[in-house]
Amino acid sequence: MTERYLEGKTALVSGAGQGVGQGIALALAERGAAVALLGRSLDKLETTRDLIEAAGGKALAVAANVKSADELAAAVEASVSHFGGLNILVNNAQEVPLGNLLDLKEDAIEAGWQSGPVATFRLMRLCYPHLKGDGVIVNLASSAAMRWDMSGYGAYAAVKEAIRSLSRAAACEWAPEGIRTNVILPHAMSPSLKWWTETRPDEAAEFVASIPMRRIGECKEDIGEFVATLCSESCRYVNGQSIALDGGQASLG
Repeated sequence: MTERYLEGKTALVSGAGQGVGQGIALALAERGAAVALLGRSLDKLETTRDLIEAAGGKALAVAANVKSADELAAAVEASVSHFGGLNILVNNAQEVPLGNLLDLKEDAIEAGWQSGPVATFRLMRLCYPHLKGDGVIVNLASSAAMRWDMSGYGAYAAVKEAIRSLSRAAACEWAPEGIRTNVILPHAMSPSLKWWTETRPDEAAEFVASIPMRRIGECKEDIGEFVATLCSESCRYVNGQSIALDGGQASLG
C-alpha cells in the first residue's frame, strides 16, 4: 500500500504537462498531496490532471507562461484560492538554450534566462508568504556545468547554475522561517531527452555509457519519487543541497 505521507499538503509544479514535471506531479499526488499543475499547454496539463484524478488524487490545471510575471502571479493566486494554501513549490519548467557560443542567438539565451532563473526567482518570491512555517522548495538544475567538454552546453549550464545560486540564497535566508530549499540535477527520459537520444544516437550512447548505472532515469519512479521523499518530514533537516539524480554520473564535490 502506498504511504500517503504528504496527505494535507498542496504542491505547485511548473512544467507539469509532460516529462519530469509530470513525473514529479504524479508522485506527489500518489503520496497524498493536492497538486496545482502549471504550464503553457492546457491540454497537456489536463492529461496530467486526469491521470491524478483517475488514481483518486486532487489536481488543478493552470495554464500560464512562466516567462510572464503577471501570469505567474495569477497562477499562484488561483492555486492558493482553489486549495486553500501552499506547502510545496517545484520549479521545473525551462526552455533549453543549446548550441555553440558563436551559433547561439541572443533570443534563445534570453528565453532560457526568463524561463529558468527569472521564473524560479519570481515563483519563489510569490510563494514565499504561503510557504512560511512548513514549506519546501525544490528547484531543478543540471549537471551540464560539470561536463569536461562544455561545447554546446555553455548557455544551458549558465542558466541552470544561476538557479543553483538563487536556491542556495533562499535556503540560507528563509530557513529560519521554516522554508527548506534544495536543488535536484536529474537525468530522466523526458520528451526532450528522448528526442536527443534519437537524433544524436552516437552521442547518446556515449552519454549512457558514462552513467555507472548504465541507464537514464524514469520521470516518476526515479525522479518524482525522490522529490516526494525530499518534501516529506523524513528529510526535514535537508536544506541548501544540490543532489544529482543521475545514476552516479556527476561528481558534485
